[in-house]
Amino acid sequence: MPSSQTRHMPRHAKRLRPDFLTGSDANNHILDANVDFMGCNLRDITSPETIDLTSLAGKRVGVDAFLTAFQFLTTMRDRSPQGDGGPLRAENGKVVSHLMGFLNRTTTMLAAGIKPVFVFDGQAPELKADEIAQRKARRLDAERIHKEALAAGDFPLAQKMAQRIMHFSPEMVAETKQLLDLLGVPWVDAKAEGEGQAAVMAAKGQLDVVATQDWDALLYGTPFLVRNLMSHGSKRHGRVVQAQKIMLNDVLEENELTRSQLIDLAIMIGTDFHPGIKGIGPKTGMKLIKTHGTIEAICAAKEKEVPERLAEIRSIFHDHPAHDVEPTTLEPGQVNTEGLIQFLQVERQFSQRRMDNAFDKLREAGLIREGGQTSLFSF
Repeated sequence: MPSSQTRHMPRHAKRLRPDFLTGSDANNHILDANVDFMGCNLRDITSPETIDLTSLAGKRVGVDAFLTAFQFLTTMRDRSPQGDGGPLRAENGKVVSHLMGFLNRTTTMLAAGIKPVFVFDGQAPELKADEIAQRKARRLDAERIHKEALAAGDFPLAQKMAQRIMHFSPEMVAETKQLLDLLGVPWVDAKAEGEGQAAVMAAKGQLDVVATQDWDALLYGTPFLVRNLMSHGSKRHGRVVQAQKIMLNDVLEENELTRSQLIDLAIMIGTDFHPGIKGIGPKTGMKLIKTHGTIEAICAAKEKEVPERLAEIRSIFHDHPAHDVEPTTLEPGQVNTEGLIQFLQVERQFSQRRMDNAFDKLREAGLIREGGQTSLFSF
């Protein structure tokens, strides 16, 4: 970052500990997704193709903001010997894990020529109430164990539990949107599920790609899904993980299914909106759907009860609630360098090194002129 920008940083501003924001391999943690899959696991019936990030250059990519934030919050944590496992904080107490993650990921995407659009979750469908209640119960149990572990001085257990109680709070959401505004990157509030909103937008042609770990994006109708977006051969659980693309039409053609049959298959396996039909997994479900065509026919043949509220569950996937998004809201804005310095470096004590890295990427993308002047995106 040019010296003309650094002058905006007051000399007395507190800094984060050197090992906190400058000397760690935080970027590797950020790029290595912590979540293997969400939603209905369709891995067994797909043939993902490994891709390089550069193959997405020039494409408008809708990013699942909440799942992305979860990755940051669960990987960038206090793992010091007596740390509580919570998100990283500046010395002034402000949580910064999510902002560190979004700054790095967004500027990396921009430097690669990608046009990101972050999509934030809205109100969860009522059909998801049981799933949400179960998640809340698991969270409360983890919070109890976390508190007991800290009291007992069992820091390894506390840190393990902390990963399970991370929460992308409304304050963090607002801060993330403010950061994106300063970067000139568009974002959208979903009416319901974030990946559902993105999928609807992709089906309309407003997005080229949906990037999420959630397989449900295919059920919602995205033509082009990318998983492990920022995993460049990183290791997870002992195996190498790379970005993968899955095309909806390929999935349907390879399995000789219609989209309606794919949705019925997913409902039988189990989704966030229904636990599934006991005794039916991906392989069995595939055979049954090909033989009988629909859930109703399968249940009749196997003498099983038809899932309650089946029509509503199907509708969630076929016609997911989504806001109409004006094309102009997807247009990129300007990079506000002075605003970024104030927001991140002055108020949240981001290191000079981290700011330099971010500005270097923005400069590489042609979004900042020499001397720190902002410029419109050249997309």
